[in-house]
Amino acid sequence: MIRALRNSIICLIAAGCLITASNAAPAKNAWVMRFDGDWEVASALPEKAMLISLQGLANRDEAQLYIIHPADFQWEITEPLYDFYKRKHGIAFREIETAKAALSRFKSAAKGYVVWDTAIGASLNVAFTIAGLEDAIVVSEALIPLVRKQGLKQIDDLRGRYTGQTDAQIYGNAIDRYWDRCNRDKIMLMGGHRGRVMMPAMADWGIRERMFFHDLSADPEEADELVLNRRLIGDLNPGSIVFGWHPYGKDTEEQSTMLLSTYGLKMEGLHNLPNLSYNCQFEFTEGFKFTNNHHVDLDERLVAEQKVYMSFVQSDSIGIGVWTKPGRGKLPFAWQVTMNWTDFSPAALEYFHESATPNDYFIGGLSGPGYMYPNNIPKDRFPILMDEAKKLMGVLDEHVMEIMDNSAADGNVGNAELFKETVDAYYEAFPDVLGFLNGYGPARTRDLRDSRPMISYDYYIDPKRPREEVTADLNELIALNSKLPYFLLVHVRESNDVNSLVTVVENLEGPVEVVAIDEFLKLAASKKTYKTRFRQADDPVHFKGY
Repeated sequence: MIRALRNSIICLIAAGCLITASNAAPAKNAWVMRFDGDWEVASALPEKAMLISLQGLANRDEAQLYIIHPADFQWEITEPLYDFYKRKHGIAFREIETAKAALSRFKSAAKGYVVWDTAIGASLNVAFTIAGLEDAIVVSEALIPLVRKQGLKQIDDLRGRYTGQTDAQIYGNAIDRYWDRCNRDKIMLMGGHRGRVMMPAMADWGIRERMFFHDLSADPEEADELVLNRRLIGDLNPGSIVFGWHPYGKDTEEQSTMLLSTYGLKMEGLHNLPNLSYNCQFEFTEGFKFTNNHHVDLDERLVAEQKVYMSFVQSDSIGIGVWTKPGRGKLPFAWQVTMNWTDFSPAALEYFHESATPNDYFIGGLSGPGYMYPNNIPKDRFPILMDEAKKLMGVLDEHVMEIMDNSAADGNVGNAELFKETVDAYYEAFPDVLGFLNGYGPARTRDLRDSRPMISYDYYIDPKRPREEVTADLNELIALNSKLPYFLLVHVRESNDVNSLVTVVENLEGPVEVVAIDEFLKLAASKKTYKTRFRQADDPVHFKGY
């Protein structure tokens, strides 16, 4: 893999947010607001939704407004990244403490306001769509006096428009009204939390990029919503990105990702991934290049001894894990990186690489240049997507690709295997990687070709599982796999703290060595004690799909 400066590769079009060396530098002055953790519709959500919509407009032409969330927010690095902007980019932030002050400062970015109906959750997504198209801020009825005092005029009012209608009817109407004017390279699946609590922290990005917002289901039993969902994603340009997350309580992650994958689309981020309208306007700092903490050379050969080799991988994107928690660096750890952040959040990637310890190692994923299920990617799109991923891995100095396909699974239970033709395609697309990882929960797909192994996870660490039970489980796996060397790949779910895993490792039985994932793959290539296996036609399927 190359270790060149990123500018030669990542001068990519991000549909309105170009990250190239020719861009004007972001302003050195900016403003910051601090949010609390209250996202209740009945209390603080309406004001937050208004401010996030204002952020999207204020950041449309330059990076002006940044939001810091509490330390326990799912995307945990807003404050560390704020410090990074000050330190590495020389940004002088001024704090804005009230919504009134924010409106006063940025009202010129808005042409007016749109009112959403707090009794109908889907109306907020319709309002966000209108906000992006009409340069409007989004308000509840209670906030109308506040925005009127700032001289803003009403552009639209959704109160009463959708009373008694289903989500399919609401979004069907919104498609007819607004879809023709929306971005065809990006769409916002503003799902996640629904009902009493909503967390549309990513809405600034969708408004800035004039995306269509929805939370339509991918569940076949919700046929009226699924047909609209298919209509939208079928109208997107090839290679488009779906931002946000699936709607909790409507469908499952597996159904949603399966649907997008069948269209060859990439899923990125969370519904509560904040500040992309700000983050996208920064390049990597001058002279910065990614240099991963490699433990072996690409052509190096290792020889496995008669012992258990264990490696830990966290694959739920770095910023929603335990990066800022105590203990990181005490064990070799691999971290899956969402590679498309090179396009819309390069400062976050630079922050992670800058703050990495020698025991932190970055790998590519998930399955390609975005989250997708490779067994279901159209054959004509697969090589194009993987070529994109290969280039991004070169920028990020990554030598390992992680794959996940739960199209025949249900959460952490079921069939996470890869068909042989899928494995063949990966080996062909990535001739220079050290190897591949597969699964989320345990899986059985394994192979070895040209000293490049594909190893599946044997164990999944749920953060709620008591550590003594995790230790017992791992010791049982070690006892069952008595043929040595045994290569034990462990998936660490987000929010598992590293300190607790140190305790687990100290209580494992037998000759066990925890190694970095690149060393692990080299060792696994040296002595094949695992069986080559792919997904079989008669394997059980645990998926309520299509």
